[in-house]
Amino acid sequence: MREGWEFKKINEVCEIKPSKKEAKELLSDTDLVSFVPMKTLGINQKYFIANETKELSEVSGSYTYFKNNDVLLAKITPCFENGKLGIASGLCNSIGFGSSEFVVYRPSDIVIPEYLYYFLNQQSFRDTGKTLMTGAVGHKRIPKDFYEEFSVPIPPLKEQKQIVAILDDAFAAIEQAQANIEKNIENAKELFQSKLNEIFSQKGEGWKEKSLGEACIVERGSSPRPIKKYITESEDGVNWIKIGDVAENAKFVTHTKQKITKEGAEKSRYVGKGDFILSNSMSFGRPYIMKIDGYIHDGWFVLRLPEDIYSDYFWQLLSSSFVKNQINQLAAGAIVKNISGDLVKKVNLSIPPIEAQKTIASQCDSLSLVIKSVISTYETKLTNLEDLKQSLLEQAFAGKLTCNEPNPTH
Repeated sequence: MREGWEFKKINEVCEIKPSKKEAKELLSDTDLVSFVPMKTLGINQKYFIANETKELSEVSGSYTYFKNNDVLLAKITPCFENGKLGIASGLCNSIGFGSSEFVVYRPSDIVIPEYLYYFLNQQSFRDTGKTLMTGAVGHKRIPKDFYEEFSVPIPPLKEQKQIVAILDDAFAAIEQAQANIEKNIENAKELFQSKLNEIFSQKGEGWKEKSLGEACIVERGSSPRPIKKYITESEDGVNWIKIGDVAENAKFVTHTKQKITKEGAEKSRYVGKGDFILSNSMSFGRPYIMKIDGYIHDGWFVLRLPEDIYSDYFWQLLSSSFVKNQINQLAAGAIVKNISGDLVKKVNLSIPPIEAQKTIASQCDSLSLVIKSVISTYETKLTNLEDLKQSLLEQAFAGKLTCNEPNPTH
């Protein structure tokens, strides 16, 4: 550790969970204060933005109190592990109240909020806290003795400010690089969709325009009620296919997490190997090809293809924005959109002769591999930039950063 630095417990350099009496002494019950639910606390966002206000009397009972320049840390899973953390700024009447799952640190005159923010943003800090969490699954929290007594290296204030300035500049450059990479990823995806749209919107010789209902058999799934009654772990059970069984970018259904009884299956819709299933709500419009047989509930459609439609071509067609945009326009619902069987059958498709379908499917697969490779390269760069952030934080709190060091992103 550098000369002039010393380790101190966090409760020696910060007041933890300041008393609500402060707010009540400064304001009346009808005065407005900022209200900060957990969703407001950001990730990699130094100063969170509090947009909601409430009267002091509404929040002073069960919510957590803080004021400008206090540092807030989420203590419950998964918010803690995800890095929900921020400094209070611009609060209404300089005062805020928020989730009871916040730990509030009020820095003393020997530590600045921004320095503490960066310290708490270390992955190593989150990893240690995660191993100490207690409580029921889904409600685990870091223990009080951890968040009140962990040790922090405390340099002189001048050096704290220098460290914060270096990290601010480096993180701003890294975040700009990340934004550029994320834009490149979106551009690659848009390029792929543009090529698909170009292919599937053409009308070459022998191509036919058909509705989905004309091109294949479309049937909606069905569910036995109540479904819990029919879930089984018996070897005699049959595959029960849920939306959560398949990844968003997957092509095939290869397994299920649950099975239902044969009695339940009789009240459901059967799907066989080679059939397509298409979700009709939530992330609707996602097509999958069955590699197993099983039964589907009413959140799915099953599409059964005739012999003159090539499976890989059909999957590429349904995956294209050419089709997805039509489904979006036909779907109804303000919050969760749904599409009926009658409407989904109206989706327009361009169907070429079978040999052309095979050629197009092969071309699409080749293009998809190239795009996926490009995206994978960009995603690796994003991971490397996140690793760079953590490396900088480790160097900072080991006393290895100085004002004279060049910007590490150059």
